[in-house]
Amino acid sequence: MPTELVTGNHVAGYALSVSGEANRTARGAVCGIYPITPQTEIVEYVAKFPFSKGRVVPVESEHSAMGVSIGASLAGARSFTASSSNGLAYMVENIMVAGFYRLPIVMVAVNRTLGPPWNIWVDQGDTLMLRDFPWLQFYCESNQEVLDTTLLAFRLAEDHRVLLPTLVAMDAFIVSHTQSETVLPEQALVDDYLPGLDLPQRMRADKPTTMGGLAWPHETLSHRLEVDEAMRRVPDVFEDCRRSFRKTFGRDPGAAIQTFETEDADTILVATGTIATTAREVVRRRRADGEKVGLLKIKMFRPFPEEAIRAACRTASRIGVIDRNYAAGIGGVFWQDLRAAFQGRRNDLIIQDYLAGIGGGDVTPNILDEVLADLALRSQAEAPRWMGIDTRQEVH
Repeated sequence: MPTELVTGNHVAGYALSVSGEANRTARGAVCGIYPITPQTEIVEYVAKFPFSKGRVVPVESEHSAMGVSIGASLAGARSFTASSSNGLAYMVENIMVAGFYRLPIVMVAVNRTLGPPWNIWVDQGDTLMLRDFPWLQFYCESNQEVLDTTLLAFRLAEDHRVLLPTLVAMDAFIVSHTQSETVLPEQALVDDYLPGLDLPQRMRADKPTTMGGLAWPHETLSHRLEVDEAMRRVPDVFEDCRRSFRKTFGRDPGAAIQTFETEDADTILVATGTIATTAREVVRRRRADGEKVGLLKIKMFRPFPEEAIRAACRTASRIGVIDRNYAAGIGGVFWQDLRAAFQGRRNDLIIQDYLAGIGGGDVTPNILDEVLADLALRSQAEAPRWMGIDTRQEVH
């Protein structure tokens, strides 16, 4: 497999394209596309790809891009798209539809701050606003992880035990526009890993049916229960897909959560995306100084891996959650779910939220040192603490 120096957007476009091409012996591939900074290069790559059996459909909006993907998926095609920020916000109605139709669409999202005021830098608020929809969500740290997770996402989403759309997220510019050495698998290997899509609910000319009709309350309840049951099967199916990935490609795409020096840690930092890279180096330095500090990186956000997180944090008395997102009036989204995971289970655990990198600010080692210093002095958790800003200054 060749190794190339490429950007995160390049590897995302490559992964979507070769995954679509792998379905050429079934019902082909379709991508609905609409550009938005900093995602545009992904759909530009896909638009130039010479699919043997597939179509790339440029449309007038993100809403329509997902609409094209929904229609293609209902016809049995391997369907995918990409977007970011306010493009995702405009797409929301159809993102919800894709989830409740149980369509295995894969979308790559480049995390960018929602506006106004307009901001093109990284913030996870755009994808996390979708957290209550029936979509799987994965957050990637590196270019290689973007590629590997995108390939795995198709196999996971299309597994008949799951059949739910999947979102793969990466940090704007830090990953999307930064080049790093990445192993790009050849088409033959992707063909081996991704069997042809056989969508059980696809629409057929010889068996007419109606999609999205009126449902009675008890029917809707049954439908939501089926979604919940599928979500609960995801961790085991993910591990099946991960084992197959290792066998096919010879490398590990990464676990749902990834730990570093947590076995005996009394203090654990929780991070996602590229913040985990910085946090890992801070932990390494602190360990060299004899401190029992560890890192927990959350890759899979939906479904939320509660049991795995509790197991990884079993020795900790303090957890600092680094949230590159903000839910108005509450605080960080990852912090909310992590607190819920421990609710009623640990009375001796301090779980403090730190809002860092909001709107694309740098999360430096110095900021994480401040987090650890604050965490060490705490006797209880308090309201989320804003990092990298002097909150005493008046905002104009």
